[in-house]
Amino acid sequence: MVPISLRMKRIADMVSPLPVADIGCDHGFVSIYLVLQRGVSRAIAMDINEGPLERAREHILEYDLKDRIDVRLSDGAKALKEGEVKTAVIAGMGGRLTIRIIKDSFDKFSKMESMVLSPHSEVDQVRRYLFESGFVITDEDMVYDEGKYYTIIKCSYRKDTDDEKVLKYPYGKNGFMFGPKLIEKKHPVLKEYLKYRLDKLNQIKENIINKGYAKNGSSLDRVKEIESEISQIEELITEWR
Repeated sequence: MVPISLRMKRIADMVSPLPVADIGCDHGFVSIYLVLQRGVSRAIAMDINEGPLERAREHILEYDLKDRIDVRLSDGAKALKEGEVKTAVIAGMGGRLTIRIIKDSFDKFSKMESMVLSPHSEVDQVRRYLFESGFVITDEDMVYDEGKYYTIIKCSYRKDTDDEKVLKYPYGKNGFMFGPKLIEKKHPVLKEYLKYRLDKLNQIKENIINKGYAKNGSSLDRVKEIESEISQIEELITEWR
């Protein structure tokens, strides 16, 4: 049994059974799971820091997979050769860093069969970047693990030359914020997250108003932002009833 969290298992289960690069591999268990449980013939475990790579090497040796999993020091996918793998995992980092890694190696990612992403923050920015850069979201999942909600996105590159494509993004702003495939599925964990997020936003708004901060210009702008997001969530919840 490979010791991976529920979140990492769900990420791995979304990966196509093709040669894969695990970017930001940490302890290497995702690569090990992909080879042993998902039928991946070859994996490259990559990280910018030597410490995680050393742990990954130890675990790969424990499972006797040195001949099927390479370990490589790399800033994002820079040490990856074009065409070397068919899919990639980028998980466990913020949305801005996820976007930067894709931008830095765009030619490599755009030629892959797919990518599986699980940013810890700024997920809406990641979706918007993917869409505006010609990537199509083919599947999404969401999991609640160890007290936090995590989004998982599978995407493939498909160049779109339509200048009006942003207007056609599925579900508009809600699509960017909460995920077109999650909304389409009426994903049960997304439903839980929407209720959680709605409660949290209402609490923040109430605190700002009760403390009188709303008289301040920047705080008033924040209240308006919160009210806009509350309206989006309520609209989505209403549609699902």
